Amino acid sequence: MANDASTVFDLVILGGGSGGYAAALRAAQLGLDVALIEKDKLGGTCLHRGCIPTKALLHAGEIADQARESEQFGVRTTFDGIDIAGVHKYKDDVVSGLYKGLQGLVASRKVTYVTGEGRLSSPTTVDVNGERYTGRHVLLATGSVPKSLPGLTIDGDRVISSDHALVLDRVPKSAIVLGGGVIGVEFASAWKSFGTDITIVEGLPHLVPLEDDNSSKLLERAFRKRGINFSLGARFSGVEYTDSGVKVSLENGKTFEAELMLVAVGRGPVSQGLGYEEAGIAMDRGYVLVDEYLRTNVPTVSAVGDLVPTLQLAHVGFAEGILVAERLAGLKTVPIDYNGVPRVTYCHPEVASVGLSEAKAKEQYGADKVVTLKYNLGGNGKSKILKTQGEIKLVQVRDGAVVGVHMVGDRMGEQVGEAQLIYNWEALPAEVAQLIHAHPTQNEALGEAHLALAGKPLHAHD
Repeated sequence: MANDASTVFDLVILGGGSGGYAAALRAAQLGLDVALIEKDKLGGTCLHRGCIPTKALLHAGEIADQARESEQFGVRTTFDGIDIAGVHKYKDDVVSGLYKGLQGLVASRKVTYVTGEGRLSSPTTVDVNGERYTGRHVLLATGSVPKSLPGLTIDGDRVISSDHALVLDRVPKSAIVLGGGVIGVEFASAWKSFGTDITIVEGLPHLVPLEDDNSSKLLERAFRKRGINFSLGARFSGVEYTDSGVKVSLENGKTFEAELMLVAVGRGPVSQGLGYEEAGIAMDRGYVLVDEYLRTNVPTVSAVGDLVPTLQLAHVGFAEGILVAERLAGLKTVPIDYNGVPRVTYCHPEVASVGLSEAKAKEQYGADKVVTLKYNLGGNGKSKILKTQGEIKLVQVRDGAVVGVHMVGDRMGEQVGEAQLIYNWEALPAEVAQLIHAHPTQNEALGEAHLALAGKPLHAHD
């Protein structure tokens, strides 16, 4: 079983999603001979079933909201509803354009691209389509799939996953979203904009529970104002089919009925049956264990992306793939500071953050060493123009650097780049306050917040 007995690649990559293709492109750019194996489509979950198509749905929802609310801006228009086929065409066109561009990039870098379901057959070989690909190094990047709960069957009809939701041929009249994390609140937000009656069920005390408590509370307030219902702190107990849809029960005795239920309880690694354990690779609950340089316990094998227990974000996969490629090419590499990775939830309003939450900062530095400041977007001119509400919260080590930036409001994801620099460069509030931010922009709200934290507020109250 061999594609060519004389061919030994510098790097064989199993999985062509964000982490896998980023590693392939960077490794090829650095002169390595690369084989990239993908069973489905190049680009993986992010491009085809995650980041890109979901954000297209959210933008369509934003347009719908603007059409409904246009009169408050002095614009008279008529909203005739959602053409879901048209929405899907718009979404699919965006994905298709990016897919073709990515295919062209891989071809231009002379990466050997193989379509088929690969399996690790040894620490240096991957078998696919009856052929064997040998590499001096192997990178595992097989990604993740939507998870369910024990005893809960996703049937693709009344109980669906995010994959099903992306191709749903109708706007549901009502939906229960099981899970109030990123995936759950994004679909809830888009469907509400399309006109669906939404109820989110989250077993933890807050929506987006991995974010700072203040961000969670602000989002909950905004969702209440939008008419998005949610039940917090009560775990899912069971679901039964009804004549009109589903009935969901919680452990506290509450029940909810809707046309369908979206299961959005997270994503699990794709690793079963791929030969990882047989090759001696250390694993935990399906995840491949790695060190700070993404090396497994097997010297020739590395792993990146959703397959490893780091943040399940496409841009984390990109960064991890690049790190592995540069390490294998002999470049000096620096471990990723995962606290410094920007995190954005693209619901309406958006939730964006970098660094430590207030709770984590107090845990790390001590409660008496942590200072926080909240800046209300009501004082920001561009936010007034956009009619968005929200807040920026800064977390600082007393007399030291800003270690956390947490933002809630429309388009806050576009401000997270500067927040990332503030955290990663260990900036002092006074240093950020010296920067001149353009007016009127939402970005200047970040500057105003640092002015206030530095003790010289301009538009904020002393």
